[in-house]
Amino acid sequence: MLAVGDTAPDFRLPSDTDGEVALSDLRGQRVVLYFYPRDSTPGCTTQACEYTAQRSDFADKNAVIYGVSKDSLASHGRFRAKHELGIPLLSDADLAVHKAYGAYGEKMMYGKKKMGVIRTTVVIDADGTIAHYKRNVRAKGNAARTLALL
Repeated sequence: MLAVGDTAPDFRLPSDTDGEVALSDLRGQRVVLYFYPRDSTPGCTTQACEYTAQRSDFADKNAVIYGVSKDSLASHGRFRAKHELGIPLLSDADLAVHKAYGAYGEKMMYGKKKMGVIRTTVVIDADGTIAHYKRNVRAKGNAARTLALL
């Protein structure tokens, strides 16, 4: 499990807007990664729309935002178009980055244990270390709560 102060695991993932995104290429700015279960579901839509609405506030604090899910780039494109999203979405089809960040594992759903995506938000400082790490976040208000940490 990752903790504040740890070096964030590097990754390179396809983006629906930027070709590929590598964490190592983002040094010098803060990075917000929010891992979410699935495009176009109610909670995930709320979360993405709230991050979109506050993206300039994050930019003012030298922070870039990336949503990460296992969905395909085609799915991300439809999600972006339908909701006019203004943040890049990264596709982690094999869940390797989810697992590296503790955003995939056993969870309770409808009273039963199952494996799945754990809604997780990570703030990475400009030097590549984890500044804030939260699992099992609530979708609604996640953007505002994260912004307040910066």
